[in-house]
Amino acid sequence: MPDTVHLDQVSKTYPGGNQALDGVSLDVPPGCFFVLLGPSGSGKTTLLRCLAGIERISSGRIAIGDRLVADNRYHLPSERRELSMVFQDYALWPHLNARDNVAFALRRRRRPRPERQAEAVKTLELVGLGSLTLRYPNELSGGEQQRVALARALVAKTGLVLCDEPLSNLDADLRERMRVEIAMRVRDIGATTIYITHDQAEAFALADQLGVLEHGKLVQLGTPEQIYRDPATAFVARFTGLAVELPVRLLERNGSTFLADRDTLKALLAIRPAAVRLCAPDGNQHHLVGTVADVAFRDRGYEHAIQLSNRTRVTGVYAPQRAGRGEVVGLTFEADGCLVFPHVRSVTEAETREEA
Repeated sequence: MPDTVHLDQVSKTYPGGNQALDGVSLDVPPGCFFVLLGPSGSGKTTLLRCLAGIERISSGRIAIGDRLVADNRYHLPSERRELSMVFQDYALWPHLNARDNVAFALRRRRRPRPERQAEAVKTLELVGLGSLTLRYPNELSGGEQQRVALARALVAKTGLVLCDEPLSNLDADLRERMRVEIAMRVRDIGATTIYITHDQAEAFALADQLGVLEHGKLVQLGTPEQIYRDPATAFVARFTGLAVELPVRLLERNGSTFLADRDTLKALLAIRPAAVRLCAPDGNQHHLVGTVADVAFRDRGYEHAIQLSNRTRVTGVYAPQRAGRGEVVGLTFEADGCLVFPHVRSVTEAETREEA
C-alpha cells in the first residue's frame, strides 16, 4: 500500500548554526508523485535525507504512514523506514552485477537467494534491461546504470520512493526518456513518490503536486498549473521561468483599484516568456521597442533575446520566423502571462481608499 508522508514544522540546523530547513510542514497523500523544486542550497536534499533517516531533524515531526519516524527525541533508522531511494550518482555496488545489485534490496526480507534473483531479473526486464542482468556497473552506460538503480528501488515494493535528482548526470535526450520511465514505473506500482530537482521543466512534467523551497522554507505548494499561473512570490515566478522583470508604478489592478502616486509604491512586473510576442516597431501595437541581441533555432521556430534601451534584456521570446541580430523590433505582452508583485511594500486596501 502507498504511504502518506506528514512533516510538521520540520527544521534542521547543522553545527555552526547553518539552518538548512526552517519549519517545513507538508502532507503528501498516498500514491502522489510529489516534486520538491528549488535552487542549490534551498534545503531540498536535506529534506529528502531527513525523510530517509540519513539525517536527524533538529525539531518538528515526521510520520510515514501511521508510524512516527522522527521528532526532536526519536529517530527511526533508515533500514526500518520501509522506503526506497534512487540516488543522483546511482550508488550501485561495483562488485555486483545488475541482477545482484537489484536483488540486494530484498536481502533484509530474508527471502531465499534464487527467489531474490528471480524477482530482480523480472524487475530488470520491466525497465528494459532483461538482456543485461549479468553485466557489472562499469560495463553499463549512465542511462543503463540509472535503470538498474530504478529497478532496485522498485523491486522491494515499498510504499514510498525517494528520488534525489536522479537525472542530473544524464544527457538531454536520455534525461527525457528516463523521466518518462521513472514516472511510468513508480505510478505502475502505486507508490508515493517524493522527487527533488532544480529543473523547473522536469518538475512541471512529473509532478501531481509541487512544492517550492527557498532558503529552507516551503514558500508555495500546489499543482504545477497553480504555481505557474499564480506564483506566491517574485522568487517563485523567477525560478519557474521569466522573460523579463520590469519595475513599474502600479496604477490599477483588476478587482481592487490601487493608485500609486508615491515612489514608495512601486511594483515589479514579471512576464512569462509565453506572453511575449514580436511585432512591428512602428504603429501602436507594441508595448516596448528593442533590438535583437541574439537568436537561436529551437525546434519549430526561433528564440530571441531582445535588448531594451535601458540595458534590460528580454529572453526566451519565441517566434516562428527569425528576426536578424541588430534588428529593431516591437514587443507586445499578453495579460495572462504578466504577474505583478509589490516591489517595496504591499499596497493595502486601506491605503487604496486613502489615496482614492
